[in-house]
Amino acid sequence: MDKPCMDKPAQATGALSGLRVIDLTQMLAGPFCTQILADHGAEVIKVEAMAGDGTRLTGPFRDDDAVRDFGGYFQSVNRNKRSIAVDLKSAAGRDIVRRLVDGADIVVENFRAGVMERLGLSYEVLRETNPRLVYGTVRGFGDPRSGESPYAHWPAYDVVSQAMGGMMGITGPDRDTPTKIGPGVGDTVPALMLCIGILAAVHRARASGAGQFVDVAMTDCVLAMCERIVYQTSYTGAVPAPEGNRHPLLCPFGLFRARDGYVSIACAHDAFWEKLALAIGRPELIGDEAFATNAARVQNAQRVIDAIEAFTAVRTKEEIAQCLGGKVPFGPVYTSAEIFDDPHYRVREMLVDVEQPGSAAPVKIAGVPIKLSSTPGAVRHRAPMLGEHTDEILLAAGYGKGDIETMRGVGAIR
Repeated sequence: MDKPCMDKPAQATGALSGLRVIDLTQMLAGPFCTQILADHGAEVIKVEAMAGDGTRLTGPFRDDDAVRDFGGYFQSVNRNKRSIAVDLKSAAGRDIVRRLVDGADIVVENFRAGVMERLGLSYEVLRETNPRLVYGTVRGFGDPRSGESPYAHWPAYDVVSQAMGGMMGITGPDRDTPTKIGPGVGDTVPALMLCIGILAAVHRARASGAGQFVDVAMTDCVLAMCERIVYQTSYTGAVPAPEGNRHPLLCPFGLFRARDGYVSIACAHDAFWEKLALAIGRPELIGDEAFATNAARVQNAQRVIDAIEAFTAVRTKEEIAQCLGGKVPFGPVYTSAEIFDDPHYRVREMLVDVEQPGSAAPVKIAGVPIKLSSTPGAVRHRAPMLGEHTDEILLAAGYGKGDIETMRGVGAIR
């Protein structure tokens, strides 16, 4: 077993080394964005409420974890960060945030619209003393600065953005059963887009000396990811609906039954179809007019599926992989256990061991998917315990030990 990443932060050497981020986010979308920045070398200071990010209480927890400062949810999206616990309702707590922001390049928050304004920590206030500041937000329906949605003050989570962004409307076993996507893509895709926006704004700030406000709406990002439904409706007037495990424009393109589960096969053009027909022992399908072109196969989709499943349904996923792997776009539908066993994820360092405070054994979290050749990102250390770095962050910001003791005594920090 690889040695786990322990609690002492290693010197960041990634492509974003030198950037300082004040992270005022919670739950998934915001923390996922700031974790990407941290993975690639940015210094991320996670400013938490005195009770901490709510996901600290969300499991799963290890059975032997006597500390229970955080579970798997928090560990998975807060690595490579330092934590400071601050009472933002206190004047001293707000002063701390302002001082930290004055020495930062980026602020990221995902409160509801208006919260930071009520705290006196709005973009307009913070940029007065830090004009180079890039201020990033991710909210369910965006920030009024970019166009005030009628839903601007509605709270939103992943399932809301998946629903209203169009994703659920084209996902499901049939036209009458919209279905939630398994992972929290209504959070993580907006996080990725916010990350892109922040880095674009930082690039501009370095050239111009002026920062800017970066606004991402979760619903907008889901719609952008579902771009097909926009052009389909615009071009044809049709309203796309769930297609099950098929594709409305390509065939074969979807899931097929195996003896021990399912496999995915995707033939986006006729050359792949010809290779598939040969691989499954059905060369006669190549010259058949009902199957010769993609358009014909879409019209005869059930016959195509039946022909393929006559081959796949009597074979295991591994047996099918031996026949189709490397010949046509193909992949077995994996469980997490199969992912843990697959050598691809080991060689790509996508399953990383980290320390779990309070537990005797390390835990695994997903690794860094963006691979840079000269300045690679890395999982350098586990997620922080609540307020673990409060003192060192405040000392570095210019506070004295006496100041820190006083603020802790009045409950402004933890």
